[in-house]
Amino acid sequence: MPLIDLDRMSEAVAERRSGAVARKIGAGLIALAFAALLGTAGPMLWLAAFMAGQLLERRAFPAGARVTKRSAPWFLFLVALNSALFGLIALPAPFMDGAWGAAGGAWLLASGTCYTVLSNRRSRVVYLASALPFVALMGVLLLEAHHVGADSGSLMAMFAAGLMMIAAADLLWREADKAHAKERAASLESERRRREAEDAVAAKSAFVAAVSHELRTPISAILAGAGELRRTLDGKDALRADLIVEAGGMMRTLLNDLLDQAKLDAGRMSVESLPFDLRRLLAQQMLFWRAEARRKGLRLRLSGARVCPRWVQGDPTRLRQILNNLLSNALKFTEHGSVTLTITADAGHALTLSVKDTGPGLDASALETLFAPFQQARPDVARTHGGTGLGLAISRDLARLMGGDLTAASDPEGGARFTLTVGLPAAAPPEPVQEAPASGDLPPLHVLVVDDHDINRRAVALMLQDLDIRLTEASSGFEALGLLEAQPFDLVLMDCHMPGMDGLSVTRELRHRSGPNQHTPVIAVTGAGEPAHIAACHEAGMSDHVLKPIEAAKLIGAMGRALSPVESQPLQTPAVATRA
Repeated sequence: MPLIDLDRMSEAVAERRSGAVARKIGAGLIALAFAALLGTAGPMLWLAAFMAGQLLERRAFPAGARVTKRSAPWFLFLVALNSALFGLIALPAPFMDGAWGAAGGAWLLASGTCYTVLSNRRSRVVYLASALPFVALMGVLLLEAHHVGADSGSLMAMFAAGLMMIAAADLLWREADKAHAKERAASLESERRRREAEDAVAAKSAFVAAVSHELRTPISAILAGAGELRRTLDGKDALRADLIVEAGGMMRTLLNDLLDQAKLDAGRMSVESLPFDLRRLLAQQMLFWRAEARRKGLRLRLSGARVCPRWVQGDPTRLRQILNNLLSNALKFTEHGSVTLTITADAGHALTLSVKDTGPGLDASALETLFAPFQQARPDVARTHGGTGLGLAISRDLARLMGGDLTAASDPEGGARFTLTVGLPAAAPPEPVQEAPASGDLPPLHVLVVDDHDINRRAVALMLQDLDIRLTEASSGFEALGLLEAQPFDLVLMDCHMPGMDGLSVTRELRHRSGPNQHTPVIAVTGAGEPAHIAACHEAGMSDHVLKPIEAAKLIGAMGRALSPVESQPLQTPAVATRA
């Protein structure tokens, strides 16, 4: 290691600043002690000189200052000056009290030398600049002791003690330097591992995003094709189409779970805060799962609905997702009896929603791993009931993102009980929104469909084939921009993720150019539904968004909103989101 290391000297600046208060307090106490021996005037003058040296160093090298080649000599001079000023108080002692005064002065210089080890550990050259003045003053003190008549034995003892002091201080500094080197190496290793972990998370997120985009394309086609078959067929053929639709829906659910878990792992999951009708949400959930409960011969009950507030502020999508997981699991594992959703609320709208079933319950080993990703309560669960073991892990993380928690317990009366606590403050009802036109009310349209996957364009064509809509297709952003400059369209369905020129770039360019489609509504067709991505769509000039895998009803509803006079303005800014 070089003697002059500017980085370590810069670290020494901060280290000396952190010990400045202790040095000033020590100097004040020493001045009081020596005032009894030397009188008040001398120690007070010394204290003023020492404080001035400290102030000069602080002004020349404030906190965070970097030492350069040009300023390094000046910094070392100030360090040495302050050590010399501190040690000067010891020099008059032999003249005032003979050998005892010399011993007291030597004790003071020894203390100062040891203190330099503690306050200058970052740089050896700074340590030397601080310690050498004490060594020099110790030599002067020996000469003074000889001058006032100290015997040779006392002088030799003082000389030996001085050498031992210097050796001990140097040894202490070396050990401190080794400890600092180990600490620094550990810090660098920790930083390296942190960067590797962040790179791994970023690579994983990029991989998941790419795979999800590719998987949503065939799932959209499966659901669109199966939905069209189910609509047009009957009898056994319709049942076969239903099977495809259900399988496609399961694939979509599994994909969404994997994506949610990846976002949670990367710290990129967000929750919204917007007003919603809690009573209506709970009623919809009960209605949705009633058919499954009836199929299994179970009773599905709602308790405490009267105490449930109506309009609250929160994230209805994530709350619905948690309740769907809890009710789905309860119905899945319950063969006889009932599933009960119980609601309690306090005056501050802190809600507790408890889902209790009469199934087999949970043992202690199952409770330990229940909320771990990719874990099932028992080894045979995945084989018997399916699933990835992500639902409960995601639900608990979402509950905590919303400021609450999700816990599980085996109910004393039998079965399992899952308890969700979440704060949902009261909210004012939102302004009523004009209903979008029904699909049959859509006028004849000329629509441009932009997507780099042919299967996605075919799926959209299949969903819109019964409407009076003429479709023009573009397989890239550049091709879409050329078509938009050449002829007018009533509406544009724009894929956001395309190679070369993505949908956001196409829309920005479209809005900046004066042409036949400068103000034509553009609907984002995307696999990303995070508030940040929706905000980016809004900023680019898009009117609405539809998530992949595409559902025909949602696509047609978005088209109706985009064409509605009330909602023809650009996409509304998404609700406030809280980042994980």
